[in-house]
Amino acid sequence: MEGASYQRFPKVKIRELKDDYAKFELRETDASMANALRRVMIAEVPTIAIDLVEIEVNSSVLNDEFIAHRLGLIPLTSERAMSMRFSRDCDACDGDGQCEFCSVEFHLRAKCINDQTLDVTSKDLYSSDHTVVPVDFSDTSSGFDNPEDQRGITIVKLRKGQELRLRAIARKGIGKDHAKWSPAATVTFMYEPEIHINEEMMETLSLEEKTSVVESSPTKVFGINPHTQQVEVVDPEAYTYDDEVLKKVEAMGKPGLVEIYAKEDSFIFTVESTGAVKASQLVLNAIEVLKQKLDAVRLSEDTVEADDQFGELGAHMRGG
Repeated sequence: MEGASYQRFPKVKIRELKDDYAKFELRETDASMANALRRVMIAEVPTIAIDLVEIEVNSSVLNDEFIAHRLGLIPLTSERAMSMRFSRDCDACDGDGQCEFCSVEFHLRAKCINDQTLDVTSKDLYSSDHTVVPVDFSDTSSGFDNPEDQRGITIVKLRKGQELRLRAIARKGIGKDHAKWSPAATVTFMYEPEIHINEEMMETLSLEEKTSVVESSPTKVFGINPHTQQVEVVDPEAYTYDDEVLKKVEAMGKPGLVEIYAKEDSFIFTVESTGAVKASQLVLNAIEVLKQKLDAVRLSEDTVEADDQFGELGAHMRGG
């Protein structure tokens, strides 16, 4: 097959994994694939979010649109989002977007009946589907130690006599359509740096000069070994490609003392999830979406090639 020599087989190594955080290495591929994976994680992995709000009663200080906007940004558990239908493609409800195959219904009823302010939070939203609920941040792994932080996401505060009653419909969507559907809080990647120190040249420097080289880096990339008095690479991944160290050694008249290269085929990813899906599942879903997009491209290319062949055949027959 033509182009087979350009096939790549990327490798992934997990460094750190939590429910809402993942750090991993992606090797033996190029920046186009790394950036495609990043963009798909941010904008094309589907989640479920509130998309329609019907306010029955609202005597709070916030207007209806403000509350609807806040509801839309509450992350909902979206493990079943990949298998749900988009409301526009649902034939069960003719695109109405209010059936069990493409939507989840929520209700909220809250009224303050005493002098103490009532906090209405995401925990007050009652779902028609127990698998699609507001994300619970009270899990100890989320880092919330204070019980005050475990009440859910505040929607509005009510004073005595104020009331809020509403019905909401959550639907499947992607971050490309609206940020409320993005499952990613942060997705970044960096080229893995490769740092070399010329030991022979470093020996010619005084301790003061070595210290100035180490301190020229804004991040703690280098350090001095207290026993050998040698400059060492402490944390290569702390390097931010600012070139400050390289400028320093140039100014000292020691070009080549430190050399830094970016590995063109090695990337370090950091992924933080909103909680809608686990960070590990976010990466897997992104790979699945990317595969579907590539399959669609391949299918369209096959169709174009077939159309060209039929066009040539038709021209030949007309010419004959």
